[in-house]
Amino acid sequence: MSLIRKIHHVAYRCKDAKETVEWYVKHLKMDFVLAIAEDEVPSTKAADPYMHVFLDAGNGNILAFFELPTCAPMGRDENTPTWTQHLALEVDSVETMLQTKAELEAAGIEVVGPTDHTLFQSIYFFDPNGHRLELAANTATAEMNEKLDAVKWEMLNEWAETRRAPHHARWMHDGSYAYDKRTQA
Repeated sequence: MSLIRKIHHVAYRCKDAKETVEWYVKHLKMDFVLAIAEDEVPSTKAADPYMHVFLDAGNGNILAFFELPTCAPMGRDENTPTWTQHLALEVDSVETMLQTKAELEAAGIEVVGPTDHTLFQSIYFFDPNGHRLELAANTATAEMNEKLDAVKWEMLNEWAETRRAPHHARWMHDGSYAYDKRTQA
């Protein structure tokens, strides 16, 4: 049994709290649920004024942002590729994902995808702060999930020893899963 019940909130930095809230409400239909502003950080007691905003990403999953006006402009980890650090948000269907893609593009937001990850399809884009977002629609079958569950520890252990991609789940990207399904029919 997990110690953790759920993610209470995930917090990122933003350039402009108002612009960020308005963008997430408009483009991702999130509800703005809370704003907290202080002149002192409660945990460290540092004199550092901030605006902390909270948005409901669905089912009580909270996405939060800090605007920090007295700090140097925000940047990103230059040693990490831009595709790596991102926030993936689940939508109910591929159709919803594609409709949202069309709406984002109509608003002038560049979107990559859809990308077929076998287990899900997704699109990628950036928010006004430069945070990469992914909208994902699950497409996995129970059989796919079972196959991956059966090899997860073997894959992780092999990776830990070799730092090379294990091939236990190669079927996800080489088309052999579809072939296996045809031959089993």
